[in-house]
Amino acid sequence: MELMRLLIMVLSIFYSAKTSNGDGFLVYDYYKETCPLAEDIVRHNVEVAAYKDPRLAASLLRLHFHDCFVMGCDASVLLDSVEGMTSEKQAGPNLNSLRGFEVIDKIKYLLEEECPLTVSCADILAMVARDAVVSRGGPTWEVLLGRKDSLKSSFNGANQFIPAPNSSLESLIDSFKAKGLDMEDLVALSGSHTIGRARCASFRQRIYEAKPEYHHGSDRYRRYTTFRRILRSICPVTGRDHKVAPLDFETPTKFDNHYYINILEGNGLLGSDNVLITQDHEGVIKEQVWAYASNQKLFFASFAKSMIKMGNINVLTGNEGEIRRNCRFVNT
Repeated sequence: MELMRLLIMVLSIFYSAKTSNGDGFLVYDYYKETCPLAEDIVRHNVEVAAYKDPRLAASLLRLHFHDCFVMGCDASVLLDSVEGMTSEKQAGPNLNSLRGFEVIDKIKYLLEEECPLTVSCADILAMVARDAVVSRGGPTWEVLLGRKDSLKSSFNGANQFIPAPNSSLESLIDSFKAKGLDMEDLVALSGSHTIGRARCASFRQRIYEAKPEYHHGSDRYRRYTTFRRILRSICPVTGRDHKVAPLDFETPTKFDNHYYINILEGNGLLGSDNVLITQDHEGVIKEQVWAYASNQKLFFASFAKSMIKMGNINVLTGNEGEIRRNCRFVNT
């Protein structure tokens, strides 16, 4: 465990050196002098929120992902609609889907009480994502800090850049590549689907149109048909679009490597999960999936590394952006 923490700290330093933007860098322990209790405040409130509602852990992690894939990790996803600007919350991938905004609001309020205009909403999202993973038994990592908050949101960007639940492998690879993330990052970050739930509208196509490639009578075929029968009981052919099912039926609230075992058996909930196996004609991704399925420590280390890397996408630092008083609105 200590070796893993040391590795992640070294990686943090490496990425801080690579991610200059504007007048500054993201660095470890950024608030040590200006707001020393910042990470403790974030951690405590995430723990409380995830204890009351275990589903929130996945929701808070997802907020960070949906933020970073649109313009970068700048808290644009938290902005509400105002005259002349439509919120990213209203975009197709986010509407009636993203959750956890009230947790962010509470954390921001407490941080403003402790150290006004010091901790950015973008940094809060990055810390919250880490602590949400830890709250469900996942790995920890040193979060690089020093982001500033965006002055605008991008409704069109949210519709364009957030991968769809029925994405092909090729489109997933292209989407991640456009953000500076490679195939290893794609496979590692897909492991976030070890927790959380998805709406019926996101997986209906898979359970009614997909044809299993297993031999009738095989154990895999029986497991898949049972899996599909359960999903169809939740999600009929039409209607009930907002009913939800666990992304991992085996350990739905535990951050572990069972996601990879599921997709090796063809039992990933989303189409975009299963294409990691079914459309990997070179076998490179499948090899990585096998490695994570058989070695949880390896998955944890890779996930932490990729989260650090994702958290550096197009960050605002130095004189760019601002530190919002309220994460829902730019300062006036």
